[in-house]
Amino acid sequence: MLATAIAMPAAANEDPELIFKRSTVWKFLSPDHKLATYALDDPLVDGVACYFTVPEKGGWIGWAGLAEELSNVSIACRQTGPISFKGKFEQGDEMYRQRRSLFFKKMRIVRGCDAKRNVLVYLAYTDKLIEGSPQNSTSTVPIVPWGGSGEVVRCGDYLAG
Repeated sequence: MLATAIAMPAAANEDPELIFKRSTVWKFLSPDHKLATYALDDPLVDGVACYFTVPEKGGWIGWAGLAEELSNVSIACRQTGPISFKGKFEQGDEMYRQRRSLFFKKMRIVRGCDAKRNVLVYLAYTDKLIEGSPQNSTSTVPIVPWGGSGEVVRCGDYLAG
């Protein structure tokens, strides 16, 4: 639908992978409203994947890609392998962005680092040009050894500035 049709990856990021959709509201003779869950590998941090769920409007307007999607978003990020950084990043750097309406609303995922606790912090939120949006969700990934390596990178070493 709209969410996948006009997804705008940040930087060199790939489109997220659809894991599944679940109908939430049945619509007669048109597509149902759904919740869609996607997986997204962090393009800068190997070994971290985020899973986010967004609502997708059904009906004929949703089917045509003209609906303004709801602002709700949830996120859960996990360590999926040994963590390594491909470069430096700023606190709050955008990891991914997706349009949620034709002109006015975007869903964003940004990354930060709690250097004291050596934890990556991911924030998913929507923004709206005119009114803003308070809808957000936060997830954390503590950086721990993976397998028998015993080595742990420090996210603070990769903060720019």
